[in-house]
Amino acid sequence: MFHLHCTKKLLDRIKPEIVAAGQSDTALGSWYATALFWKPQVALLASERTLLPVLMPLAPAATLARRFPAQLALVLKEHGAPSEFIAQEVWRMDKVQYAKTANRSVVGILNEFVRQAEFWLAAYAYQKGDDDDLLAISAKLAETPCSPLYKGPISPDKVLHELVKASSQI
Repeated sequence: MFHLHCTKKLLDRIKPEIVAAGQSDTALGSWYATALFWKPQVALLASERTLLPVLMPLAPAATLARRFPAQLALVLKEHGAPSEFIAQEVWRMDKVQYAKTANRSVVGILNEFVRQAEFWLAAYAYQKGDDDDLLAISAKLAETPCSPLYKGPISPDKVLHELVKASSQI
């Protein structure tokens, strides 16, 4: 089970039952999500623990949480995560509980990722709704130095590699 902390504009679209925030069972922890009202609309999600960004089509919004584990698996594969790690992460995401955002640092990182995603769209002439382009932009965003991570590896991709390495040594 994982918690999906959504911004107000995404909660207004999905209209889920909201619960109090709790602990997620996944290695990547809880996830934060927002809607990007591009044409077509896109969801941006980021892991609270690693800040790993994932871009995916928003529509249909009601099924976002069910579709998310498959998109996460693609992003993890893109970063070279072992198939065992990916399978465990997806398996633990069998249930979702929606919550309001609680970590202002992660919301700030989401806002920064939105600005950078728009830059990558313009710089590489990516298509907003193309799945391969969303995956490529997710990978580019993961290379971004993030101040909440300055006590260790400073970009989400490096934190992910450290987490995968630590989990494989257990």
